[in-house]
Amino acid sequence: MYLIGFVLLLGPLVTVHELGHYLVGRLFGVHSEAFSVGFGKELAGFTDSRGTRWKLSALPLGGYVQFKGDMNPASVPDTGPASAATQEELRGSFQHAALWKRALIVAAGPVTNLVVTIAIFASLFSIFGKPVIEGVEDSRQVAVFTEESVAREAGLEIGDTILAVDGEPMADFDDIKAAVAIHPGERMIFTVEREGERVDIPLTTAREDRTDQFGNTSSIGFIGVGPGGGRYTFEPVGALQSIPMAFEHTWDVLGMMVTGIKQVLTGERSIKELGGPVKIAKYSGEQMSLGVVAFIQFAALISLNLAFINFLPIPALDGGHLAFYAAEAIRRKPVGPQATEWAYRTGIFLVLAFMAVVTVNDVVSLPVFGPLFGS
Repeated sequence: MYLIGFVLLLGPLVTVHELGHYLVGRLFGVHSEAFSVGFGKELAGFTDSRGTRWKLSALPLGGYVQFKGDMNPASVPDTGPASAATQEELRGSFQHAALWKRALIVAAGPVTNLVVTIAIFASLFSIFGKPVIEGVEDSRQVAVFTEESVAREAGLEIGDTILAVDGEPMADFDDIKAAVAIHPGERMIFTVEREGERVDIPLTTAREDRTDQFGNTSSIGFIGVGPGGGRYTFEPVGALQSIPMAFEHTWDVLGMMVTGIKQVLTGERSIKELGGPVKIAKYSGEQMSLGVVAFIQFAALISLNLAFINFLPIPALDGGHLAFYAAEAIRRKPVGPQATEWAYRTGIFLVLAFMAVVTVNDVVSLPVFGPLFGS
């Protein structure tokens, strides 16, 4: 199940990412010499009438489009002078295309993943509707405390309406839950309305390590409050209305991702919560076992992750290329070949080092290794 889920998840997402590069490159007249799903040795493939080699490669951890003029599939530029190239060599060459064209070609990959994420969320909203709480006038109003409630200990009272958390306005109880869940054990400021007045109440959220049905553990924050009565229902959403909702939901999820990464870097969260290929395979198989909808939702999250990671300004990633193009636009000339080479070497080293760390982390976290490492 892990293997099937991994292939069905990463294969299409990598393919649409690379198709984004390919289609925009083709639009601008840049020739693609190879389009590969996976890295390494070619397992199967064919060459089309345009001379592009379409292939499936052995290592299913990504893919690439190799444009004319690239030294290798990582798009490290051929730094030879344009004056030394023949007209035939210049025609269709990526490196000799206009700067803005190169930037759009590179950005097209992660943008395509972003579009896929938004399209999935919009489709789910259109099909199932928007979850809302019915039966309460305002779900932000505190109606009940849990037995051990940090909110009650901090001074919140029954009847308080939570207006904002750390200055961010709260629309409903779901907003409050989402804001708190991503900040376990952290000090936050709750702005409440009490008897017509606004009151700021600082409190430290509680931390709880929760384990799902598959044994995956994550830390979430909670404050021990709930709305009175009410129940969740799904409110129908029109197709056009679903698109801005999908944009908003994507932005919220991206914000939670960035916050989570920041917390790992600052030590507020364990590095064990970071995942690589093994964990993606594990989660994809688990989500597939829960049904089509769960699997598609997970695909949207991974697609968003691919977009986010590829936009990071690290050489060898799309964001690294865009950073070089920004420098070229400012300097009015390309970055020197020696600086470019060292930047790409450093970028590739960082990517490989990160992959090694998360892969070891993934393997150690598997149930079969848990007793050996005390996890």
